[in-house]
Amino acid sequence: MCTITATELKRNFGKYMKLGQKENIEVTHRGETIFVITPKKQLAYLGISKFFGTLPNDVDLDNIDRE
Repeated sequence: MCTITATELKRNFGKYMKLGQKENIEVTHRGETIFVITPKKQLAYLGISKFFGTLPNDVDLDNIDRE
């Protein structure tokens, strides 16, 4: 997980938009975490695992983006 300030996010939004697709980014303001950017794939995994418990390692989540 990467931790950055809100100002850093504002200055380099494109960079963190790409990084946020791969890993969590914790955004702080005045030393306090205000939100976390989480990759969509990780959110899908968390949502599915709530229904089924722990998923097997061979589950492919690359096709989750279909809407």
